[in-house]
Amino acid sequence: MTDRLLDLAIRYGFLALLAGLLVYFSVAAPGFFGPLSAAFVLQSVAITGILALGVTCTLVVGGFDLSIGAVATSALMLSAYSMVILEHPAIVAVALCLLMGAGVGFINGILIVKCRVPDLLATLGMMFLLIGLQRIPTQGNSIATGMTLSDGRVAEGTFSPAFLWLGRHRFDLFIDRLLPMPVVVFVVIAVLIWLFLGFTRHGRLMYAIGSNARAAALVGTPVERYRIAAYMISGVTASVGGILLAARLGRGDIASGNNLLLDSVAAALIGFAVLGAARPNAFGTAMGALFVGILLQGMTMMNAPYYTQDFVKGAVLVAALVFTFYLSARRGRAGQ
Repeated sequence: MTDRLLDLAIRYGFLALLAGLLVYFSVAAPGFFGPLSAAFVLQSVAITGILALGVTCTLVVGGFDLSIGAVATSALMLSAYSMVILEHPAIVAVALCLLMGAGVGFINGILIVKCRVPDLLATLGMMFLLIGLQRIPTQGNSIATGMTLSDGRVAEGTFSPAFLWLGRHRFDLFIDRLLPMPVVVFVVIAVLIWLFLGFTRHGRLMYAIGSNARAAALVGTPVERYRIAAYMISGVTASVGGILLAARLGRGDIASGNNLLLDSVAAALIGFAVLGAARPNAFGTAMGALFVGILLQGMTMMNAPYYTQDFVKGAVLVAALVFTFYLSARRGRAGQ
């Protein structure tokens, strides 16, 4: 009986907490429970969730990517620089951002796999490198049409309407203009990564590498290639997040991605607690991002002080991980 209760607590405890939050905020915050509020929550977590899914791929192979926030803001600035200053069409700007993300992920992978630099140090160094690099072309200024460049010229380019569509378009769903385009992109990426990690041979091999890289190598798995690929996936998803953020803002705001790293990492780690997985997984990451969004939206609607939000996020993250791993350890000891 005790084992069964433990299993239920491990598998469904987080989802029960999520449901409890929904009920509580629906009662305590008028207007929380409704389609418009739900759309706002989803929009607020879409970009964070996309970055978190990339982090999940690196966690699966036993790594960790701290550069995702810097990659996203670099993609934001690169897309703005491409269209506003270089006057490229939207397709060129998007392609440059995706190539940049893949390139950063490849370099991270090479540093970690070939140069034997610890993943935290390699990606931390890349984060600082990108933060500095994205500010050099404009001397630390944000990018917008009409800005004066360092050589005295005026930037005359504009964001393409097709590009802005990526961040601002809303689809009709029960209510006119309800579902934001970034939410659709988030859902599509989440489903693709969920299918890739859970239902393909490559995904299973990545989990095997994360569990025991040496054993995976002994049976012929190209461990180094998969680890590099995981960081490239992380880089590309981060650049997608940056593209969507630039398309929503309509300018290259250099300070707009300050919280992306911490929120994305929180979502990926909270995902360990979903359905008792106790390991990185795409579904858990998506639920973790949704949980953070619901928590912050509910606190905002209840007029909670803004400076309490990080504390609450940290407390929830610690509680979720302790809950999951402590109960899992108890179940393991009980089964012996």
